[in-house]
Amino acid sequence: MHLTRYTDYSIRVLLYLAVKGEQRSTIKEIAETFFISSNHLMKIVQELNQKGYLTAIRGKNGGLLLCQQPETISLGALIRDTESEMALVECFRDDNSCVITPSCRLRPILAEALSAFLSVLDQYTLADLLQDRSQLATLMRIPVFTISE
Repeated sequence: MHLTRYTDYSIRVLLYLAVKGEQRSTIKEIAETFFISSNHLMKIVQELNQKGYLTAIRGKNGGLLLCQQPETISLGALIRDTESEMALVECFRDDNSCVITPSCRLRPILAEALSAFLSVLDQYTLADLLQDRSQLATLMRIPVFTISE
């Protein structure tokens, strides 16, 4: 299984917001922290806002805030929400044209593996990624006084 950059960046955005706590963040500061294009992050932030993971407040005093507690954000659900296609091989897709599909035993094995992968991720939340919040803040160059424990 390979997660897309979109999902990777989505996790980073939420992690950043969780570490920052009640302090509003901007797309620009997140982009600079992770060396990611601001334009690319705008699309991600828009979708995370639409799906209820964060709140985007416009205007001079605007910014981004996590709108759920980290303990309630399931990594499995987040990955399902951000991965556009979970088809591991052609036969998982609607446009499958593989000639051996009727007798192939690989599809059910891969379906079981994908289910197990997501099942493990369902056991963890964003809060599980925050075990060393102080070190994360240092690595992300977030001043320690802005962290809400």
